[in-house]
Amino acid sequence: MKNNGTKNKIIALSLALAIAPSISYARDDVGSYSVADALSTEHAKNKLGSNVAFYFGDQAYSEPVKIIGEFSANKKTNAFNKSDIEACHWVFLSAMIALKERAVKEGGNAVVEIKSNYKNNLTSSNDTFQCGAGNIVAGVALTGKVVTL
Repeated sequence: MKNNGTKNKIIALSLALAIAPSISYARDDVGSYSVADALSTEHAKNKLGSNVAFYFGDQAYSEPVKIIGEFSANKKTNAFNKSDIEACHWVFLSAMIALKERAVKEGGNAVVEIKSNYKNNLTSSNDTFQCGAGNIVAGVALTGKVVTL
């Protein structure tokens, strides 16, 4: 009996040591990805529809009739067995859907001045968004103003 207990402890310790290197080498690579590419898929077009307009960075938009407020969306997705671009496009769309739903809920018809805010690092671009991609999880955080145009 005592021998089996020792054997089980050795097996458990061996498994823990085998897993430790993969945990210690976990990555969180932050990259810039094309907004146009992420939004050009049929899936993205179907999910976002056309009833809410989106303007990134300092893209021009008409004078708002009403400024409703600034809102954020912070989304994560399973990145296991996906390329960084695939995971980042997927999670970006999730964040965009959240902004759209918030605009609709608040009575707005546009989200303007959309910026990336990954790990509280606010970056503004008309053309790209920031995404953190790791071995297991990818994440996108966006902020934007909901308005009525």
